[in-house]
Amino acid sequence: METFGLLAGGFAAALTPENLLWAFIGVLLGTAVGVLPGLGSAMAVALLLPVTFKLDPTGAFIMFTAVYYGGLFGDSTTSILMNTPGNSSAIATAIEGHRMAKRGRAPQALATAAIGAFLGAVVSTTVVAFFSGVIIDIALRFGPAEYLALAVFAFLATSAVVAQSMVRGTIALTIGLAIAMVGIDAQSGAARFTLGIPSLFEGISVVTVTVGLLALGEVLHVASRIHRGGHQGASPVNAGGTPWLGRGDLRRAVPAWLRGIGFGLPFGAVPAGGSEIPTFLAYGTERRLARFRARRGKGPDEFGDGAIEGVAAPESAASATAGTAMGALLGLGLPTSATAAIMLAAFQQYGMQPGPLLFERNADLVWALLASLFVGSVMLLILNLPFAPLWAKLLLIPRRYLYAGITGFAVLGVYAASYSITDLWLLILLGLLGFMMRRYEIPLAPVLIAVILGPLAETELRRALAIGQGDVGVLFAGPITLGIYTVVLAAVAFVGIARMRARSRAAAQEKAGEDAPVG
Repeated sequence: METFGLLAGGFAAALTPENLLWAFIGVLLGTAVGVLPGLGSAMAVALLLPVTFKLDPTGAFIMFTAVYYGGLFGDSTTSILMNTPGNSSAIATAIEGHRMAKRGRAPQALATAAIGAFLGAVVSTTVVAFFSGVIIDIALRFGPAEYLALAVFAFLATSAVVAQSMVRGTIALTIGLAIAMVGIDAQSGAARFTLGIPSLFEGISVVTVTVGLLALGEVLHVASRIHRGGHQGASPVNAGGTPWLGRGDLRRAVPAWLRGIGFGLPFGAVPAGGSEIPTFLAYGTERRLARFRARRGKGPDEFGDGAIEGVAAPESAASATAGTAMGALLGLGLPTSATAAIMLAAFQQYGMQPGPLLFERNADLVWALLASLFVGSVMLLILNLPFAPLWAKLLLIPRRYLYAGITGFAVLGVYAASYSITDLWLLILLGLLGFMMRRYEIPLAPVLIAVILGPLAETELRRALAIGQGDVGVLFAGPITLGIYTVVLAAVAFVGIARMRARSRAAAQEKAGEDAPVG
């Protein structure tokens, strides 16, 4: 009952006209910045940080959290409409979301993303408000070996499960790990694969990799096929329509939203690379379930052609991760994403240190902040759901103008992130790499997840081996690591057997076709 009273006090503070105004401004700014490729909620919060010096802490943090959630929706908007995620958290959404848009279902895809983000935010914020102690306990149980196991899980899930071909998935994973190794080795201080270029000593930015492979690579791919009639570009036959989901869509989306939330909730509490792991795991799970249902004649498998489950699950997972990441920041002082790290700096700017004592020393701020997460989520849904058809009208812009604009924003976003000419050259090279990967049907997802989680996996591997004094057994000593690796082996075995059976059936059908008499 005490929690209800504290939360009610938080709502009383968050619903004042002044704080509602800051929440509204934050939602608008977050959505606007999130739509731009290469930018996102982290950069929006970073840009707002010096502006909020004169605001009271409660108003400043309400604006920050509204920007955070607004940026997530903006990221998914540009990934669905233009196949250009504004941030890495929307990469999984782009896979099926853009295909829905090309089929003329952009409003439905945007509505699915908006509702999924709303549900994920509401459920995760409720969990943080009522079960923050459990979240803290889960986070404290993870050590180097557990983080490494999570990274391995993500690597195999994207390269062997999500990818159509295990060989191509492994090639993509290798490319991503090679990109992640560029820069100064954090342990030894040695320069790796930098070619003597000082600008590469800090490695290749995730923003540059994401925008180069996805945005510029897509532009080059479209440009190469624009006169062949083999690519329909970004403009579907019908970009209008209603954002409301039909009964059939809801029947498929609701379970996917709930499963996505289930993936996202625990991952926000541990620093395992942000929302990339749960979004890809949620996407892979929905893809496998669709195939399972299709083989038994219980539903269509639209993956590869714009499956609504492929939008619903990653979006709710990303939003749920963002919510519990806020809980980890408030309860442990542990930033589990780039945006959370910037907000940690904002807390320190106001002379506060997030952690267990924050709930005692600054209870008014904490509960107003949690209440504002509910308020911001409702604002996002009310503002963006009716405007989904308007956003979808972007797809009616002629392709030459649309993709020219994407290229301009991509270059602007990459340069604004670092003010480095080297990053612009890298953007071009990575765009060419993305084009070649599309040309030879090598999946992009394993590259991106390897770039994001590669440094984490390497660091945690070295830390675990240092703790175990070189004993490899320390990597499999704990019950959590054993459980994760067991799930990994079971998933790989299941996928391998399923693909062998599929090849056997295809071979049998082909042989039957050859043996059939010619009429």
